[in-house]
Amino acid sequence: MSETPTAEGGASYAAAGVDIEAGDRAVELMKEWVKKTQRPEVLGGLGGFAGLFDASALKRYERPLLASATDGVGTKVDIARRLGVYDTIGHDLVAMVMDDIVVCGAEPLFMTDYICVGKVHPERVAAIVKGIAEGCVLAGCALVGGETAEHPGLLGEDDFDVAGAGTGVVEADRLLGADRIRKGDAVVAMASSGLHSNGYSLVRHVLLDRAGMSLDARVEDFGRTLGEELLEPTKIYSLDCLALTRTTDVHAFSHVTGGGLAANLARVIPDTLHAVVDRATWTPAPVFDLVGRSGGVERLELEKTLNMGVGMIAIVPQESADVALATLADRGVDAWVAGEITDRGEHTTGAELVGDYAG
Repeated sequence: MSETPTAEGGASYAAAGVDIEAGDRAVELMKEWVKKTQRPEVLGGLGGFAGLFDASALKRYERPLLASATDGVGTKVDIARRLGVYDTIGHDLVAMVMDDIVVCGAEPLFMTDYICVGKVHPERVAAIVKGIAEGCVLAGCALVGGETAEHPGLLGEDDFDVAGAGTGVVEADRLLGADRIRKGDAVVAMASSGLHSNGYSLVRHVLLDRAGMSLDARVEDFGRTLGEELLEPTKIYSLDCLALTRTTDVHAFSHVTGGGLAANLARVIPDTLHAVVDRATWTPAPVFDLVGRSGGVERLELEKTLNMGVGMIAIVPQESADVALATLADRGVDAWVAGEITDRGEHTTGAELVGDYAG
């Protein structure tokens, strides 16, 4: 038998778990942070149905190519939730999106975000957006809009996830990629800031579940707590990579994310060539060793899952390597020549790691 809800006891959106007023307050709290990301091409303010970007700015290009990417930060959000720290995860989101875009040589223009929560806590949502906005400033792009969705019944009150999409632009004749790479090119590695935003399902399983470590435990090798190390924001390389394109003849970039260094580097290597990276040119940070030792994880498995200390690769002519390193040093980026491009020969993959790590 159906019942007609009464005015006194009827169903409502709020009773179903969605708090529209809390959502409105979250929007008000995040506005100040979004303003900090504005570029002159952005029209309108936060709160419209769509973000607007003045495309006439692209008229200065002969043949502008738009580059787009979308991504999230994976289960790293669980660490943020457990620690109650929400203002850094946005840096990870911007890095994952915009550093994919810059790989082809594109200048980041704007991005949008999607935040899904079990219950809207306005200050918490605003803190997440604060981190995204700060990341956009570091990437040189605008945050033109986004969506906060409340999913009661599907997510717990403290659960959340974030995703984002971005757009960039590159001149067609300056598009970077495999067709530019030549035998003898140098492979320049840029240091990661830590684990970045990949492999956290393995990291959480090994350190928290199997080893039973506490996020509040201080780890002497880190000089801080485990939680602080695991929540270290992903390095955003966008403006550093663009600076390289202005000072050197960059042939290609590779963003080291899921799959590890060799697999991501292979994505930009032409079929006739091979990238050889020497592990002896750097020492991975202690966190990578901790994951390996605590879980008995073999080196090759670690390298297929984690960045092992390298977050971005630039492939440049051998004679440009010194200029590339100087450019990055001036920008405070730790970088080194980690390998070179050779003939493919009998190799079945486009890239490999050789030797043993230093230290």
